[in-house]
Amino acid sequence: QVQLVESGGGLVQAGRSLNLSCVVSGRTVRINTMGWYRQAPGKQRELIAGISPREKTTYADSVKGRFTISRDIDKDTVALQMNSLKPEDTAVYYCKIGDPDVKGYWGQGTQVTVSS
Repeated sequence: QVQLVESGGGLVQAGRSLNLSCVVSGRTVRINTMGWYRQAPGKQRELIAGISPREKTTYADSVKGRFTISRDIDKDTVALQMNSLKPEDTAVYYCKIGDPDVKGYWGQGTQVTVSS
């Protein structure tokens, strides 16, 4: 059984940082594409950061330079370090194992709220 569990969300003021974590079981992050997505109220879920099996990272323009995705293959975890947070970063953040164009497996999400 594949499970992804996100943690680390919360309420923060603009300009502060948060670090999200995703623990994966049933699959290994070493050989899978991992991604962080977010969904704001009334908007579609969007891919904001990804890391390939060869550790190539990609970012949405909206978070480039502020967010960093990383993985720990020994612990099968994927992290998202979020710096210089803005109110428009408010969303539910999801971790996914699998390429963006496949169904994959998702976590339950963690809420991030950034106050101005």
